Amino acid sequence: MRKRPFQLLPRQNPNFSPTATNLHRRHRTPRKRKPPISSCLVSASQPSAATKPAVSTSASAKSREVMEMEAKYMVGTYARSPLVLASAKGCRLHDVDGKEYLDMAAGIAVNSLGHCDPDWVEAVTEQAGTVTHVSNVFYSIPQVNLAKRLVDCSFADRVFFTNSGTEANEAAIKFSRKFQRHSNADKKEVATKFISFTNSFHGRTMGALALTSKEQYRTPFEPVMPGVTFVEYGNIEETKQAIVSGMTAAVFVEPIQGEGGIYSATKEFLQVLRDACDDAGALLVFDEVQCGLGRTGHLWAHEAYGVIPDLMTLAKPLAGGLPIGAVLVTERVAAAIRLWGPW
Repeated sequence: MRKRPFQLLPRQNPNFSPTATNLHRRHRTPRKRKPPISSCLVSASQPSAATKPAVSTSASAKSREVMEMEAKYMVGTYARSPLVLASAKGCRLHDVDGKEYLDMAAGIAVNSLGHCDPDWVEAVTEQAGTVTHVSNVFYSIPQVNLAKRLVDCSFADRVFFTNSGTEANEAAIKFSRKFQRHSNADKKEVATKFISFTNSFHGRTMGALALTSKEQYRTPFEPVMPGVTFVEYGNIEETKQAIVSGMTAAVFVEPIQGEGGIYSATKEFLQVLRDACDDAGALLVFDEVQCGLGRTGHLWAHEAYGVIPDLMTLAKPLAGGLPIGAVLVTERVAAAIRLWGPW
């Protein structure tokens, strides 16, 4: 694994260790609890679009006006908190009435630098005034520079960019199947199935949704992509039996689950996944959309365990608030995907 030539987190705690933050604690089966009302797609536990919640009577006139417009013009897929935010700076938010709040959510793990960070604003403004979208038909200097930077500070050899985390996982699904066909070109039937885990969340598009264990997310849109087996997160013996040569294309896992309730894997569990995938010819995919990019004190969450994946999906804080996703892959995987080369 390459050493990072630069430190993206200059103010991190130098005394950090996985033990200090319980990253290696024994796996605990998540306790059953009532699903919280959150900024998620409407589910059985949330108000449906047909029975939309009334606008809060305690809200100010300014807030009620915005809430009523949202109810009239937008599709009701989110159960929002009765709060209309108008501006922000650092970790502080202000609503339309000027009331201040401390932001403990960071846009659901997106605004890693806080709101309106001066360097971020300068970079975005400069690029917006230079050139924005040119498509992948042409070369783009910022795109290539970011790809190099991600490769230099990770296990990966190549990068594929997307617009979001769910698209990154969709790409990883496609890459995994293409890899199996490329690696087993002489076989009529190749591995096409996937392993995911309880309490997992990988996105809302149809492929990523199929890898997401929560039934309330999948049920309204079934049938989703077939061929996914859900195994108990952290259950080593069950996982060994589930990964089968010639059937399992890839295993998707979050080193630390976010949506599922902040449950961390153990080194032993991730190492078993690595070994089982190697034995079965399957790929190991780490979804670090939420737990990656410095949120654990390491740049990548899996660094705390010393287990290396074949692919890693990223998004959320990667652009500090702008839509972007990425799939980091080894050369072995990239060789099965690219149209030509190497040069």
